[in-house]
Amino acid sequence: MTYAAVSIASHNAEQFAEQFRQAKNRGAEAIEVRLDGVPDVTPALAGQLIAQARKTKLPVIATCREKDEGGARNFSIADKTAILAECIKAGAEFVDCELKVFSKKEVFEPLKELLIAHPECRLILSAHRMKGRFEDINLTYETMLSLWPMAICKLVYTARHINDCFEAMDLQHRAGENAIVFCMGQAGLMTRVRAKKLGAFLTFASLDEQSATAPGQISISQMKHLYRWDKLDAQTELFGLIGNPVGHSLSPALFNAAFEHDAIDALYLPFLVEGDQDQFSAFVDGMVERSWLSVGGFSVTLPHKTHALDYVNRKGEFVDTLATAIGAANTLKVGFNGIVCAYNTDYAGALDALTSAMGISPHALYQMDVAVVGAGGVARAVVAGLVDVGASVTVYNRTVKKAESLAEEFRCKAAGLDSLEQAAPAVVINCTSLGMCPDIESCAVPKRILRPEMTVFDTVYNPIRTRLLEIAAEIGANTVSGAEMFIRQAIGQYRLFVGSEPDEKVIRSVVFESLQSKKS
Repeated sequence: MTYAAVSIASHNAEQFAEQFRQAKNRGAEAIEVRLDGVPDVTPALAGQLIAQARKTKLPVIATCREKDEGGARNFSIADKTAILAECIKAGAEFVDCELKVFSKKEVFEPLKELLIAHPECRLILSAHRMKGRFEDINLTYETMLSLWPMAICKLVYTARHINDCFEAMDLQHRAGENAIVFCMGQAGLMTRVRAKKLGAFLTFASLDEQSATAPGQISISQMKHLYRWDKLDAQTELFGLIGNPVGHSLSPALFNAAFEHDAIDALYLPFLVEGDQDQFSAFVDGMVERSWLSVGGFSVTLPHKTHALDYVNRKGEFVDTLATAIGAANTLKVGFNGIVCAYNTDYAGALDALTSAMGISPHALYQMDVAVVGAGGVARAVVAGLVDVGASVTVYNRTVKKAESLAEEFRCKAAGLDSLEQAAPAVVINCTSLGMCPDIESCAVPKRILRPEMTVFDTVYNPIRTRLLEIAAEIGANTVSGAEMFIRQAIGQYRLFVGSEPDEKVIRSVVFESLQSKKS
């Protein structure tokens, strides 16, 4: 069993007692008592807190972390030894002691005697690197085992890039149930959640989003519900979103809810991949080459859609004709023997959202004047779809050269953004990020350009009603939310990932409930 342990740091016994109770109610499978945050903690007080935590009937971990390894304070050798000794006597199932401390004779000898006398208590021998990777993580692991062969070895470091995580996952996969190996920071999220699949002894979560005791620690509610902790096992297939940023995305909630509804043993995670083609390719290679990660596919968002297409082209694998025409891929499907195929579902998602809102078929867009604002990745997919059905498309952008380049590629027209005031399109589509949360007051198209007979489509989906859509609605124009495109392209991705249709009601419910909660 891999425990989901809630790490609790507080200032007095009453607060600790309440947080212990809350942790159990929220689904904690173990409790870590962080004694380093307790002012003037004494061995007696530490023992009392451990006894209080044990009333939850959950396994209890006693920790007084050194400051340079992420703790709140430093301890003298004598104080730390006395505190941990009292915790062992008080019945803690586990005590955590740093390798550098436990290796000192004046700590090793007394704790050794107590651990032998109390075999029900196990030692978690730990090492943390707050600024980056270990010089040699495998050597550190072997050093721990040589010092105390019965130890649960905990090795944690900060991932400065998501590709730093592979070393941790490799060790965890090799070490199995008597190790705890993961990465801190946003890039390290997958190592925390995937701990159960890799057979780790435990992973850590916080009581809530405000009380994390380490960088990148997520709440027990997120771990249990958003990331389906109780359903994960060694066979769980992995999907996720590659992008930068990814923290705002609704994709994990959407896909994990769909997996839950369809009883599919799969997990969807956000993957923060910084950098360019080299970093992107290294990440995908690293994930796919480790067959024991059971990677099934990736959604791809900015700035990596062209990187995804180039990656598959370089591999010589299958690329969908739409992805080739658009020049970008938003979906990678990993198949037998790690073969990666590229697709683009933005095209169909955009057309379906627009024509559904207008109550027309795609063929009715033939020769219709459409203004596309922006010349980035989203615009490529939208323009490709519109040109394909014969719409009369003009790309408007602040940087005219970018508009001209895109227009030349798809054989449509281009103009500077100022020229939009002299145009009279039937449809205006914003393909820029202006208006996206948190910059919700921004608007890509001035009000004076809009008219009641227009259809105004904003591909931004967070918030649901962007400032552009609010203005358009005020003058009586037909509006299309980016949430519609997001939902429809996600359904296309799910179909590619799983091979079946998702329940659209489930997806819509998750998306709109999530966006409404963000708004409130």
